[in-house]
Amino acid sequence: MKNPWVIIGFLAIVLIGGSVWYSGNVQERNNEGIVIKPNIKGNQNATVTLTEYSDFQCPACAAFQPALSNALSEFPDDLKLEYKHLPLPFHALAVPAARAAEAAGQQDAFFAYHDLLFENQAIWSISPNPTALFYKYAADLDLDIDLFKRNFNSSEIRNRVKEDLDKARSLGLTGTPTFYLNGEIMIFKTYEEFYSQVAAAVNPEVVFDLIGGSE
Repeated sequence: MKNPWVIIGFLAIVLIGGSVWYSGNVQERNNEGIVIKPNIKGNQNATVTLTEYSDFQCPACAAFQPALSNALSEFPDDLKLEYKHLPLPFHALAVPAARAAEAAGQQDAFFAYHDLLFENQAIWSISPNPTALFYKYAADLDLDIDLFKRNFNSSEIRNRVKEDLDKARSLGLTGTPTFYLNGEIMIFKTYEEFYSQVAAAVNPEVVFDLIGGSE
């Protein structure tokens, strides 16, 4: 009679191998067709770039959205916004929300989904089943739900979010939202100061005239 432990060990190896194979196939399907690209809003050829490091679960980030929208509306030809992820460690749902936005981005709906996340932050951030709400928001935007779900669980999408986070950490960033204007970190205390700095970058001569320094 064969040793039963040998048989059990063999079956265990087969099961583990089958599980790894299945997991690999699922992940390969989830990653199929993924294209990693920057999340940019506004004129792609604008001379002024505003880079935002943000967290979808951060109340301050949500509160800042009207100021961002106003700046982009005021300077539609000269300003573009690039969104980067900085999910803070004490926001448990910040990474899943970032993954959801990136999944929507695979269907060219990053900023539409971004807006829904901030508009509904008070709801999904305390939900016992936030994933169901993430799927609902995708449906509200008429996205391909099966594709959205696969991309949401994609390792490529997870890595995309992690790369932004690693970059933020390398810059020493610890809070959100943090903004860079043409590569220089912005320091301001009010929305008005934020707007003035953006306006000065877009058109230095006009701002110079306004403060009475032109000749």
